[in-house]
Amino acid sequence: MHTWLPKILLTGVLAVAAVAAHAASMPQFRLVLKDQRFQPATLKVPAKTKFKLLVTNDNTVPSEFESTDFNREKIVLPNSTITVFIGPLAKGTYKFYDDFHQSTKGTLVAE
Repeated sequence: MHTWLPKILLTGVLAVAAVAAHAASMPQFRLVLKDQRFQPATLKVPAKTKFKLLVTNDNTVPSEFESTDFNREKIVLPNSTITVFIGPLAKGTYKFYDDFHQSTKGTLVAE
């Protein structure tokens, strides 16, 4: 066995542990898509802080969580949940929507 291999493996394990610890300490918020509406339609989040957003699709059809304001786009299959990392955002209002159902809209308010 090469002597450098355990060092590379240890470095990889430590990097994964550091990322997991950071994600675990990150603020977390939830949105639910139900009856082609976001619940809540307005979500308050901390400004200048990276956060994790869990988006659950309780509809029977796929949706696409999208925002051009904070540059995110991710498909949410029926009866499933996705994780979206957002921020840090400056104080303000940011719009998001379901790209597959354009009338389904919501707002993030960073305070």
